[in-house]
Amino acid sequence: MRATWRQISHLDPGLRLLMVNQLGINLGVYMLMPYLANHLSSGLNLAAWTVGLVVGVRTLSEQGLFLVGGMLADRFGYRRMIALGCALRGAGFALLGLVANLPMVLVASVAVGLAGALFGPAVRAYIAAEAGERRVTAFALFNVFYQTGVLTGPLIGLALLSVDFRAVCLTAASVFLALSVAQLRLLPPGPSACGSSRRIGLAGVRADWREVTRNRSFLLFSLTMVGSHVLSSQIYLALPLQATEVLAADGDLGSGALFGLSAVVAIVGQVWVTGWAWQWGNPARAVALGLTLMAVAFLPLAMTADLTARGGSRGITVLAMVPTLAATVLLTLGSVVAYPFEMDTILGLTRDRLVATHYGLHNTFAGIGVTVGNLITGAVWGLGQDWGFPALPWLVLTATGATCTAAVIMLARSGRLDAPSAAWTVPSDRQPAGSGTGTAVPATTDTSTAGPLLS
Repeated sequence: MRATWRQISHLDPGLRLLMVNQLGINLGVYMLMPYLANHLSSGLNLAAWTVGLVVGVRTLSEQGLFLVGGMLADRFGYRRMIALGCALRGAGFALLGLVANLPMVLVASVAVGLAGALFGPAVRAYIAAEAGERRVTAFALFNVFYQTGVLTGPLIGLALLSVDFRAVCLTAASVFLALSVAQLRLLPPGPSACGSSRRIGLAGVRADWREVTRNRSFLLFSLTMVGSHVLSSQIYLALPLQATEVLAADGDLGSGALFGLSAVVAIVGQVWVTGWAWQWGNPARAVALGLTLMAVAFLPLAMTADLTARGGSRGITVLAMVPTLAATVLLTLGSVVAYPFEMDTILGLTRDRLVATHYGLHNTFAGIGVTVGNLITGAVWGLGQDWGFPALPWLVLTATGATCTAAVIMLARSGRLDAPSAAWTVPSDRQPAGSGTGTAVPATTDTSTAGPLLS
């Protein structure tokens, strides 16, 4: 963790504030969201279908509007959308704690989802622009703060539940409102909106949309990376299902252990792994390496799909969980390797034009893909159980990862991912915080020198 703190100390103050902002965002979200479904069903006595409706509306309003949020950020400025999104999510969480009828719960759920669509693309675009050549470093650190919020939020929420669910909601709302004020008062205005603010009305919106959708290299890369998001989301679906299958009555405990293990691996390993990944060459090569790890992650489960600890001793239980734990570690490492370079590749493909809009469309593709992919994964899981072939979902997921890896390699070989690259920086201990960028280790942008994988 010492390397992580050294890198953080050499970020500009605005970037450090955005890292803390993301920690607060995930702290507030995961403080509340894991317990929302139980509150709706047990606390408000809503039917199961209405619980699914509320959760689905929040997801759809966020994932479906990422593109809109990105376009607004490019048009009106990143800081404004970050602050507005935090304020709106704070209001939505407060409303969830104060209302008890379905229509108002749905309004609150839409507000919470829309808020994420507003600040998500804006935060990533701000980091990409302000970090400059250190953007890979910044995105690696961003994920550390992100995962820290994921890990600690549920623990704080659980403690607040000893009071009541309203206390959880109002505490989460307070976090977001404080973040909104902090962005307005402390966050520098940041970069301009790449000239898009000069375009007026619907004609300007159409022009922006045409520019983004004509960026074929970006579209191909984003569609390729949908598979990676489907794979990484299995920490919330297929792996908990496997833990339940292995542990039977202890499934909830196993799911929590997987969730915590994934967050810890990302927090502890992100900066070191990102620095190490530079040895593999350009960003596209690092993304391919991450996808390979994600594909390989499901092979231990494919080979031990029939393993169970039902009725066994504690030692047998531990052994039965080893393949699932190994899959969790490998899947997380793959995501840790790929994420900063994925963000860097997108920025390069935008050529510094409409950056937030590109990030927003990328997130929209990912959100739709994860929704559809998880439906398919659930169906394949059921087929595997019905056919007596429990390895089926793991083989399908492995094939998905292998296909995505091959697609990234093909895009890189064709030159579609060639773009100005960032540098991995190694800060000096003697350098005071905020005084510079440290020693830059440039990444090559010539795929012909990247080695056998992409040559």
